[in-house]
Amino acid sequence: MEKRYKTVMMKPQDKVAVALEPLAAGAEVAVSCEGLAFQITVRDPIEFGHKFAVVGIGKGEDILKYGEVIGVATREIQAGEHVHVHNLEGKRGRGDRNGYAG
Repeated sequence: MEKRYKTVMMKPQDKVAVALEPLAAGAEVAVSCEGLAFQITVRDPIEFGHKFAVVGIGKGEDILKYGEVIGVATREIQAGEHVHVHNLEGKRGRGDRNGYAG
């Protein structure tokens, strides 16, 4: 029987999902949200509570989680990759970039 991993994706415009349990590299994960369904091969180990891309994200593109912009991609990110400080620059609370004031 195939393992069903627990993840959460809250809004259909989100580009990431959150692992609700540790995910091993190579795991096949089904993610769904409001009628959208993704079958993702996890590329990196993902710890509980960490994000992974459900779609490809271009360098400089906004990253959405729970329907909100949480940062910008500092490089190309493939579906299934861990999304964290190594490839995401936060925007929240910054008043010095792109006219964003909070």
